[in-house]
Amino acid sequence: MATEDIKNEESNIEETQVNDAPDNSEEVQNETETAENSPFAVGDTVTGKIFNIEDKFVKVQVDDSDYEGIIPISQLTNKRIEHPNDIIALDDAVTATVIKVEDDAKNIIISIRKLDEQKAYEDLKQKQDADATLEGTVVEAVKAGLVLDVGVRGFIPASLLSDEYIEDLEQFNGQTLEVKVEDIDQEKNRVILNRKRIVEGEKSKERQAELEDLEVGSIIEGEVVRTTTFGAFINIGSVDGLAHISELSYSRVNSVEDAVEIGQKVQVKVLDVNPEQERISLSVKQAGESPFNKFIDAHNTGDVLTGTVKRLVDFGAFVEVEPGVEGLVHISEIAHEHVNVPGDVLKEEQEIEVKIIGLDSDNEKISLSIKALESAPAKPKQAKREENTQVYTDDTDDDAPTLGDVFGDRFKNLDL
Repeated sequence: MATEDIKNEESNIEETQVNDAPDNSEEVQNETETAENSPFAVGDTVTGKIFNIEDKFVKVQVDDSDYEGIIPISQLTNKRIEHPNDIIALDDAVTATVIKVEDDAKNIIISIRKLDEQKAYEDLKQKQDADATLEGTVVEAVKAGLVLDVGVRGFIPASLLSDEYIEDLEQFNGQTLEVKVEDIDQEKNRVILNRKRIVEGEKSKERQAELEDLEVGSIIEGEVVRTTTFGAFINIGSVDGLAHISELSYSRVNSVEDAVEIGQKVQVKVLDVNPEQERISLSVKQAGESPFNKFIDAHNTGDVLTGTVKRLVDFGAFVEVEPGVEGLVHISEIAHEHVNVPGDVLKEEQEIEVKIIGLDSDNEKISLSIKALESAPAKPKQAKREENTQVYTDDTDDDAPTLGDVFGDRFKNLDL
């Protein structure tokens, strides 16, 4: 999800998050003030020991100085507490950051919360850069998602909670979730978290493991989860495989819905597995016994059968001789006379008798003939041709003709 989309999605809960955060007391409104003569400056880190606990603040004797540190209750922790005693006790050693220095007294306002938050933001930024996983505790479920404690208050939009829609967000209250950092804006105290990527990653590992365990040729049970014009997607655990429409039945399938329906349990044979692309090719028809093999075992070349014309093509007709078993009557085997197109002689769904003239078990092909059941018509007798042959003979004994033989009297009137 784009950062802008995430910001838009959570805009309606920002006010709630701000109101739920601990209130700052008057003492910490001006956090940039620093006394000129003080040895401390805003942003310094100090250590000390708690020597006084009041309802709204605690006092700390700052190490190596005569200064007292005052920690308002709102600066003890980012959690909502009723009294400092809920999380702290006398003589506890603390580390805090200076947020204000008094001008006329040896007092500094310090904050454990801000120091913890700064460290938390630094850690979150490192986790984001490394795309690392961290844990957070759900402190509140709101309409748009979950608020988590990850050192600071973080938020998971509902759309980044899982790869599936989750209606009841209250079920996560108090749970510790693994998340990744999606976006950080420290100035606005905004931390967007993402659990969806972790869920997707875990499921991807499960799919890869399952894909690697699948054996080509194995027969397993699956459930039809989706149909398309070209086949059916069948769930076989954490992955879906595709059974092409041609692999749904040995009978011709015009529509996928004619062969299977969503929710149906089916036995499938694994034809191919591609773990890298997470693709599985399945076959429903090959998970059962082939009707062709049964047909081959029960029939021989020369058998005469009754079949039904199922399809007419330019080169012949496909005839169903048993459920799921079709053979081809080539156009040259339809009749003894010349046939221009099979449709001139045959019609779909017409019942006819055919003779087996060829069985190809390797390619599962059956060759049929109609004309083999009919006697060939007698050939018409051809009339004898009368021949008037004139024979010309030459009785001369000369082998070569003379000029006179060739030109005769053509030269007799010439005046030479």
